[in-house]
Amino acid sequence: MRAAILGICLGSLLAGVGPASAVSNDGGRATKLPLPRYASLKTDRVNLREGPSKDHRTLWVFRRAGLPVEIIAEYETWRRIRDSEGTEGWVLHSLLSGRRTAVVTAPTGDKAAPTVPLLARADAGAGEEAKLEAGVIGSVKNCSGSWCRIVVALPQTRGDVDGYIRQERLWGVYPNESVE
Repeated sequence: MRAAILGICLGSLLAGVGPASAVSNDGGRATKLPLPRYASLKTDRVNLREGPSKDHRTLWVFRRAGLPVEIIAEYETWRRIRDSEGTEGWVLHSLLSGRRTAVVTAPTGDKAAPTVPLLARADAGAGEEAKLEAGVIGSVKNCSGSWCRIVVALPQTRGDVDGYIRQERLWGVYPNESVE
């Protein structure tokens, strides 16, 4: 019986502290920043872990700096993230950057083009700066709620390309979100 009481007391003390309770609509416990929110990977090697400590096994290793991720929970120095494919796990906060990036999503529909246009202006009739395939990552400069200005590195052609893309074509910004 003593063990049961100790378990209940310990459970009461830990309530609201552990990773299971780390999700909050008001903001993260560690940073007080809104949850969920987007960030990006800071380095070319980031271990995605099963839980919020180095003792937890590695589920996946990301190998792409700048990859956008969604922070969905916080626990001390750990952040629970989700990638564009829905994979979730924990990473150290020091491996994340507040720099906003976004990944181009695949067009949908029966007659969908295999690419998404990057336009010279935030106007469907504007000239094309480039044609982007799904999976291309760009740095988000700003978003109006319907259009985002992004910069994409195209090393095989002419270097960086700056242009506008419909906001719904990106994973890494929320629908109708304004980004300054």
